[in-house]
Amino acid sequence: MTARKLLFILSYTILTISISEAQEYNTGVGFRLGSYQGITVKHFLNRGSAIEGILATQYNGFYIAGLYEKQQMAFDTPHLDWFYGVGGHMGSWRAGHNYHWENNGKNYTAIGIDGIIGLEYTFDFPLNIGLDWKPAFNFTSPSGFWGDGIAFSVRYAFK
Repeated sequence: MTARKLLFILSYTILTISISEAQEYNTGVGFRLGSYQGITVKHFLNRGSAIEGILATQYNGFYIAGLYEKQQMAFDTPHLDWFYGVGGHMGSWRAGHNYHWENNGKNYTAIGIDGIIGLEYTFDFPLNIGLDWKPAFNFTSPSGFWGDGIAFSVRYAFK
């Protein structure tokens, strides 16, 4: 066996062990509770990045968001990670169900971009909890910054 081949096998083994120990879960499915109540699904592409989908209700309508997130250990604490990311959303609701708009019976469609930042903890058993802030900017009427996206998530973590 050549030194190059041995170095490759050793590097691959170390990398595989470190990734498998660092990876807390592959996919998490659960509930998101906050200003947007709904379902969240988070799937890791690799240890440092994940995609998350959110389907929620808001203002007696619906809201769907997709996010790409970067994630890493927080405060040198095992099982505790912080994450941040970007994505987009779209949704629909009828006016009159929220204090922000007149009760004119008009239907609204929301399309925009989202950011997210938060912390999550994965237990030794298959449970993951997280707290995040997901501000958004809506391009359609009513357009503007929406900063009310604070939520607590509870997920079943598939290893």
